[in-house]
Amino acid sequence: MEAKAPSARTTVKRLADRAVYERRTIEAILDEALYCHVAVVDDGSPRVIPTIHARISDTLYIHGSNASRTLRTVKDGGEVCVVVTLLDGLILARSVFNHSMNYRSVMVYGTAREVTDPAEKWEAQRALVEHIVPGRTADARMPSEKELRQTTILAIPLDEASAKVRSGPSKDAEEDYALPVWAGEIPLRLVAQPPIDDPKLPPGVATPDYARHYSRRGTPQS
Repeated sequence: MEAKAPSARTTVKRLADRAVYERRTIEAILDEALYCHVAVVDDGSPRVIPTIHARISDTLYIHGSNASRTLRTVKDGGEVCVVVTLLDGLILARSVFNHSMNYRSVMVYGTAREVTDPAEKWEAQRALVEHIVPGRTADARMPSEKELRQTTILAIPLDEASAKVRSGPSKDAEEDYALPVWAGEIPLRLVAQPPIDDPKLPPGVATPDYARHYSRRGTPQS
């Protein structure tokens, strides 16, 4: 998939060699991340909240309560900045100055639109559930109309998005490579533990495969 030319806001300026504008990479990072952070300006002050997100094609959906002050601030067309970050490893160099992290991140700018069409809101809700636990919507009860009315879902186009990725070993000063100090990477990844049955689970209800083999890798959305 071809990269889209970045906007002035999504052009990576510092460490520009880590910039990735190819859409497939951007989508993969958004799809793997469990949650995002949404930044807005509310009454002249910055505000950042964590929330759940999901991607359907070229649209990013974010989810929250009707009581959310942040979502109320932007639901009528306010500007937002959405960020996700995946931490892949700690990079220990020979000097602490060159310590770093391997990571994959995405930054999205856009104008938020409240989802009011019932069909789109239902599909966005389904995508949000599937984003967290693929396969869950086939088992669990989906929200009632009353519950959906208590939920705010915002849509943000992925027209302005870029990724920033660091991978590989440490980058020390040439004179430091001879130091007798261990250097390398401590890889990190999110690993699910064995599922724990709810204490009120009726007898005979088996743990589904998507819970027993949960993983954040390889969960692309359409």
